[in-house]
Amino acid sequence: MELVEIGKIVKSQGLRGCLKVASYLESGEILDSLGEAFLKTEGGSPKRFRVEKALRRGERFFLLKLEGVDDRDAASTLVGREVAARARHLRALPEGEYYWRDLIGLRVVTEEGEALGTIEAVFPTGSNDVYVCRGTREILIPAISDVIRKVDIREGLMTVRLMKGL
Repeated sequence: MELVEIGKIVKSQGLRGCLKVASYLESGEILDSLGEAFLKTEGGSPKRFRVEKALRRGERFFLLKLEGVDDRDAASTLVGREVAARARHLRALPEGEYYWRDLIGLRVVTEEGEALGTIEAVFPTGSNDVYVCRGTREILIPAISDVIRKVDIREGLMTVRLMKGL
């Protein structure tokens, strides 16, 4: 079973055990059909919860009501935990778009074949994402078509054309 992190619990919400979750989702579509969620336990293994309710709250948050979490005290014990869903619930992306989880770990080379390192993180900047590539040095690679020339998930390879200064 492959799990994908979709957010992090930031606080309890209300008296009946609702959770406010900082969203990692670009779109809230998955929330409409989310029947279960997984939270990492103290030991690190995921624990399955049935989802009673999941509602988008703006672009950065969603509310989550889990079965068995019925009051503010129970909800408070979950603050700080990552929320995950089964990967199969994610929609297929159009050609040329990728989930961050698929990019992490890709080897990065220039068009000339120079190895630069691997993608270790991705972060949004508003206008485009930025890939953190670490090898002999750290390189921040803007996710724009002038720089990202090819992504081959199967081969685990990203080919880039570095801009001056990178």
